[in-house]
Amino acid sequence: MVMSVVSPRRSIRDTVFQSVGYYSNNNNNPKRCSYGVSDDESTVELTQIGAETTKNVLILMSDTGGGHRASAEAIRDAFKLEFGDEYRIFVKDVWKEYTGWPLNDMERQYKFMVKHVQLWKVAFHSTSPRWIHCVYLAAIAAFYAKEVEAGLMEYKPDIIISVHPLMQHIPLWVLKWQGLQKKVVFVTVITDLNTCHRTWFNTGVNRCYCPSEEVAKRALLDGLESSQIRVFGLPVRPSFCRAILSKDHLREELEMDPKLPAVLLMGGGEGMGPVKKTARALGEALFDKELGSPIGQIIIICGRNKILASTLESNQWKVPVKIRGFETQMEKWMGACDCIITKAGPGTIAEALIRGLPIILNDFIPGQEKGNVPYVVDNGAGVFSRSPKETATLVAEWFSSKSEELKKMSENALKLAQPEAVFNIVRDINDLACQREPLANISFSLTSSFSSYPI
Repeated sequence: MVMSVVSPRRSIRDTVFQSVGYYSNNNNNPKRCSYGVSDDESTVELTQIGAETTKNVLILMSDTGGGHRASAEAIRDAFKLEFGDEYRIFVKDVWKEYTGWPLNDMERQYKFMVKHVQLWKVAFHSTSPRWIHCVYLAAIAAFYAKEVEAGLMEYKPDIIISVHPLMQHIPLWVLKWQGLQKKVVFVTVITDLNTCHRTWFNTGVNRCYCPSEEVAKRALLDGLESSQIRVFGLPVRPSFCRAILSKDHLREELEMDPKLPAVLLMGGGEGMGPVKKTARALGEALFDKELGSPIGQIIIICGRNKILASTLESNQWKVPVKIRGFETQMEKWMGACDCIITKAGPGTIAEALIRGLPIILNDFIPGQEKGNVPYVVDNGAGVFSRSPKETATLVAEWFSSKSEELKKMSENALKLAQPEAVFNIVRDINDLACQREPLANISFSLTSSFSSYPI
């Protein structure tokens, strides 16, 4: 259910009761719960009767880049595979659904800034000092405290998982004001592979899951205890961790040339970076003029960029080319290819490593993606080049005279891969949850913890 933003004319108690069904006349729904209510000026006590044993997991994310949602959905799917109906999972952008500007507009602001990359660079580094972002978040919390609380409490979470750097501080303050810190498990799953913003690190979490040792070191420097930190890797979709068809079978299924080596060209979910120029350079480099035949084939994933897809489809190609839009089965396309060209997005890198794909990084977003370049290059799993012509030449060499170099990089990629990361994360969260009594079985108060702020 999506609940509207709390307005000054509407009490938070009314909002929350409508959310959980207190005012509902539907007595036939077996999943609807009954509540005993005691009211005074400061607190509303709710005691659930006939509660279910299923635990609620609230995953907090935002579509500021595709990686946060991808990680959230990977965690959701892993919970379902590992524990079935033991957990009820909600993936929510609480900011967008329950608050106002600027929190409910983060997606549009982020897309604008990454298109004007120097603006994003300034924003990323200028907000890194703790005193700056803590003052900003405290001001936001004071303004939208009741709305955020209503958003969180609608789902009665036994576990809250944050997969976004701005979703630690305010939810943790809400839990503290509610007196629920020791009842609700709160964990952070960092979705930046190497360099990351300091807002990821909050000492109030039960666990901070770091994708790399470098991030774990940063967490320790920011005050987290070693007992709070686990290094499991970046969570990727469980479909990447399962056995898939062989490359030959995948190429047959995807109607690719069964004999030619294949390069996968991507620009993220929005089709960013020099995709068009690189595609055209590949089209020239992978055609052997002496033999008059191609030495490779190209798969281009344009994401949501329909203009890019249309432009590329109108091109005259000398080599086999497949142009795709937004794909939900990237494990198959990666499994069918021999190398990948992409910007330095952490999710794509983690998926490519699992598939053993040598990586050519052709772009990165300043700040959180900058450190992903040395992570790949220094570990021998790929190279970095912003030149479309240089990139195309390298791929042509890998597909002909330097096939051994391609093979070695593939081996290095597999060594760096952490395919069990998402399962290790949900198992550890389950261990933490087993130490707590389900919130459905206890009384807790929903609020006037913010009585100092006018409703």
